[in-house]
Amino acid sequence: MTSLWPWLTVAGLGAFHGANPAMGWLFAVALGLHRHNRRVVWVSLIPIAVGHAASIALALAVILAFGLLLDLGVLRSVTGMLILVLACYHAIYGHKHRVRIGMQTGMAGLGVWSFVMATSHGAGLMLVPAVLALCVANGTPFPPDASFAVSLGAVAVHTLAMLAVTGLIAAIVFEWLGLSLLRSAWINFDLIWTLALGTTGLILLFE
Repeated sequence: MTSLWPWLTVAGLGAFHGANPAMGWLFAVALGLHRHNRRVVWVSLIPIAVGHAASIALALAVILAFGLLLDLGVLRSVTGMLILVLACYHAIYGHKHRVRIGMQTGMAGLGVWSFVMATSHGAGLMLVPAVLALCVANGTPFPPDASFAVSLGAVAVHTLAMLAVTGLIAAIVFEWLGLSLLRSAWINFDLIWTLALGTTGLILLFE
């Protein structure tokens, strides 16, 4: 069961990322409402998922590359500090430096937007503790090819969970709730995201 927990964590983070409106469902709903087309909501999920997956994969690839050069303990410490710095940045600036994409954007622009948002939010860095746990056995890192395969699996599991939750929320909001409800029933995901980043950094530093 212990080997299952990192996979559950990867999937759980995918669900968490999918629930965050900044990761895409809010844009998909707004785009569908703007164009008065249910199909646009569903089609929008594809570039959102692809952009998010690309960002996650890039972050993990960079971490794995440094893992070939650094001791595992040093890698954890460096990554943990980087995540804490990013958490502080989000705590100070929050949504002030958000990427702006208009309702006239195409699917390619939406994919780029998703990639930039996930990257700037440090979405991929949140997966590092779980992926490191999957790529290390008894304190010894897996060979590069095995770590690469495991990381690809983690990206796939994470993206599928994120896509499922994003699609579910987008469908519920578009079909029944509408964006007007969000004015009175909003959750501060910026704060939750910052706390999640900070927790991830502390786990890497002190685990």
